[in-house]
Amino acid sequence: MKIKAFIILSYLGFIPFIHAQVTPKNIGSLSGKYICIDPGHGGSAATDSYRQGPTGEREEWIDLRVGLLLKEILEQKGAKVLMTRIMDIPVPLAERSKMAVDSQVDFFISIHHNATADPSVNFPIIYYHGLASENPAGVTFGKLLVKNLQKYLYKTKTPYSVVSDFTIFSGAGSSVLRGTYGIPGVLAEASLFTNPEEEARLKTKEHNLNEAYAIAKTIEKFFEKAKLEISPKTSSKFPPQFATLQEAERMSVIARRWYQDYIDGKKLMKKKDTESQQKAFDLFTQSARSFPDSYVAGKCHQYRAVILRKQGKIEEAVKEERRVREFYPN
Repeated sequence: MKIKAFIILSYLGFIPFIHAQVTPKNIGSLSGKYICIDPGHGGSAATDSYRQGPTGEREEWIDLRVGLLLKEILEQKGAKVLMTRIMDIPVPLAERSKMAVDSQVDFFISIHHNATADPSVNFPIIYYHGLASENPAGVTFGKLLVKNLQKYLYKTKTPYSVVSDFTIFSGAGSSVLRGTYGIPGVLAEASLFTNPEEEARLKTKEHNLNEAYAIAKTIEKFFEKAKLEISPKTSSKFPPQFATLQEAERMSVIARRWYQDYIDGKKLMKKKDTESQQKAFDLFTQSARSFPDSYVAGKCHQYRAVILRKQGKIEEAVKEERRVREFYPN
């Protein structure tokens, strides 16, 4: 069976690396499962100039390469696969969700790669839809996936985020996750193509294949677990909206200070005077707005809650604590 895997991957122009080889142990492990792969974006080069790395590698190209590789791996494991796109063309978000829902798939994964103003950082961000308490399937898959991305893609204990899609889309969450809610699934930003070294790796067949393999291994592991229910969304449980910078805005000079603002805020928190506490609060707010899905954003909201309690604003503090609990479970 290893020879069969070699032939298939070679046909795609890929040398099969050790992680991607199919062995008797995992052949058929996903038999009977119907999985929807949604390679993010597509056909947007003329409109989304910010969605590319330092040397011009575009996110939608990477998303599609990984998605097609994932399809081959999942099919070798016995799964039936639905692709929302197989070419570099635009597909409306609502149409992507409808494909998955109408086909009654068992799992939905939207493949993306991220961008930020700070070129020095690179880590995975996995979004589930809604509240952690109502979507344990999404949270569980996200936590499993970051471990496999660390193992197969990063090969190190890199920082990571498993967060609600309401952290970045505060009004309603991600369209594709909102439209498929009830089907277990996530939107996975495996790495940041604005990091020059990562952009170079993302151009290589090995790196794309390792990412696809990490996702496939996680899907296998997820279906080995007891079925996790996804509860209907309860609007009254959601914390108030928190305005954040969106996509192109996140490439600004202010956004680039996201981590320094967090560090400076922690230093100011040690001071007991009212002015320092307020400045710390403002810095935590700015950091969370600049990079709302970063691995320190949840801590920023946690510190905001502490300061609000010191200021006697108990009701606001309670809402912030709920935000941390429901939107930042890691």
